[in-house]
Amino acid sequence: MLVLGIDIGGTSTRALVTTVAGDRVGFGRAGAGNPVTVPVDEGASNLRSALAAALSDVDVASIAAVVAGAAGAAHPEPVERALRAEGIRCPVRVVGDAVTAFAAGTDEPAGTVLIAGTGAVAAAVDGDRLVRTADGLGWLLGDLGSAFWIGRAAAVATANRRYAGAATSPLTDAVAAALEPGPPTGVSTVDGDAVVTAVYRREPRELAALAPLVTAAAEAGDPGAETILDEAAAHLFATVSRVRTPGPLVLAGGVLRHCAPVRQGLVSRLGPEVRISTARTGEEGAARLAARLLAR
Repeated sequence: MLVLGIDIGGTSTRALVTTVAGDRVGFGRAGAGNPVTVPVDEGASNLRSALAAALSDVDVASIAAVVAGAAGAAHPEPVERALRAEGIRCPVRVVGDAVTAFAAGTDEPAGTVLIAGTGAVAAAVDGDRLVRTADGLGWLLGDLGSAFWIGRAAAVATANRRYAGAATSPLTDAVAAALEPGPPTGVSTVDGDAVVTAVYRREPRELAALAPLVTAAAEAGDPGAETILDEAAAHLFATVSRVRTPGPLVLAGGVLRHCAPVRQGLVSRLGPEVRISTARTGEEGAARLAARLLAR
């Protein structure tokens, strides 16, 4: 008997088939599936690709439960259609991605989760139910402290320095090199225009790709990068503080896994009394929830 866990995110869509005990059987990965960041048709196509890869060597009749974590959990129909198209007939549960992230970090039934990846959201969780949330509003209205927010702050700093004719820095040089075609050509209003033009030619979510450059610059001692990451940590602390409940706090998402300055800044603000754990992947959390459904 197998279970299927799916994580439908703003950067990628991942599907994982496991035994009830958690042993991996199949895995598939494709592009973004979050309807906030990609068109619905593109997201559905990426979900189908991830499912096809995960199920390529699996007898779908052996899958007994499916849980999918998605920011668009209020609209489960596209997920259910994709699963039915693959021949899956077992019960399907679509939940918020915060629920699967929480399950990926603890066996306890209730607590709080903070996700900082392409976007950012905090939630109080009880079982497979979201009690309340903070942020998670998408790049236009929120996602404060996320990879998108960090990348946007870096792009703003780079454009402002170039328009002002100020000296460049390791951060602004790295961002300009990533955005402009070819190496930076110096400090001038033309360079500022080039940065702005390069940003507006991209999809907004693509700014999240600049976040690792900010981390690298901060770790090399760039004050501007350090300030951006400290502000990101402050935003995330404010977000999670709005929904904190007794129980563990699970940290999830690429920013909190891979950006040490943000994680350290957040943890120092939380204090030693908070029980913190780190989530595994969202698809692992979804598979664990699917196994729990079978045990009920």
